[in-house]
Amino acid sequence: MRFLSAKVHTIIGLVVGVALLVAPNIFGFAENEAASLIARIIGAVILVSELVTTSRFSLLKLVPMRVHLFMDYLVGLVLALSPWLFGFADTEANVWVPHLVVGLLVIGYAAATDPDDESTDTVVG
Repeated sequence: MRFLSAKVHTIIGLVVGVALLVAPNIFGFAENEAASLIARIIGAVILVSELVTTSRFSLLKLVPMRVHLFMDYLVGLVLALSPWLFGFADTEANVWVPHLVVGLLVIGYAAATDPDDESTDTVVG
């Protein structure tokens, strides 16, 4: 099941981080302070996290991939549950569904990443 390399994981994470930063404007929930703030904070956390892991595509290589993946599980869980944790689950679907879906996707791509693949460029392993 772990078919993503650390490098591919990092690229996906960088895309997801940027997408979360602009999600409030794209999905039209910028006026919802809680939803916007959560999306942007989690997006920034994902970006920084991807830039400091030991993946070949990261800049600083400080955090081991196994630790990084555990952090991704937590971040994905917080993002997926954020509509209920921060009180915007009863709003329009365009406000809360992106949080739930992207949170679950973060958990999914973390689960699909080979934690022992910090030094290879393969996608399938």
